Amino acid sequence: MECSLLSKYLPAIEKLPKGEPLTKDQLMTEEFLINQDGDLDMYYAPHNYINNDAKIIIVGITPGWSQMRIAFESFMKGLSAEKELNAILKETKKSASFAGAIRRNLISMLDQCGLFEALNIDGSATLFERNRSLLHTTSVLKYPVFFRGNNYTGHQPDLLKTAMLAEYATKVFPEELAQINSQALIIPLGKTAEKIIRHLYTDKQLTGHTILSGFPHPSGANGHRAKQFEQNKYAMTDLIRRWGEQL
Repeated sequence: MECSLLSKYLPAIEKLPKGEPLTKDQLMTEEFLINQDGDLDMYYAPHNYINNDAKIIIVGITPGWSQMRIAFESFMKGLSAEKELNAILKETKKSASFAGAIRRNLISMLDQCGLFEALNIDGSATLFERNRSLLHTTSVLKYPVFFRGNNYTGHQPDLLKTAMLAEYATKVFPEELAQINSQALIIPLGKTAEKIIRHLYTDKQLTGHTILSGFPHPSGANGHRAKQFEQNKYAMTDLIRRWGEQL
């Protein structure tokens, strides 16, 4: 699916202005539109590289505008350098994954839960650097989704009750995770992502993996983040430790 979509959108990507910040007017256009459903729009972004040997799978709801822009800019940089397409996709994924303050908050919480000790590495930050081979980052909705032009949060409209979104969450997303070879630790970011993961697990679409419950969304906009983390920290630390003992 990814290769055919990339070839479809590559001519439009190559026409984008190079070496300058891209705007919503340039990317949230008919040329990159994958699907629409009422006030929801799904756009293409070139960031979908699957790390088949990952031990950790971090799952968000959907890439937001910032990730979408970074993905396009990183991909175009790779094209300009005439790198091989698969290498560009891999580098783009690395650049766009939970970029900015979200990543800093995420790393802090992962460290406090002892993830780096379970993996026997010297810090969760290295998962985004030299230990990237251990990590696969993804979203329940593979491509950027916007509700009335703003980042879709997973709440309105209800993800599982919206045909377009439900298809990606319950068909496309499990197909992606099925390509992960190891018995990984799945870390859903926030209650909505966890709800979808639990739905798939109950439906026997996520066999063999361990699911971490209660991890807050690391967005700075999540005012309940610190409280939720402190409430669930002990249980999450214990589950991560037990999962690590089986590696």
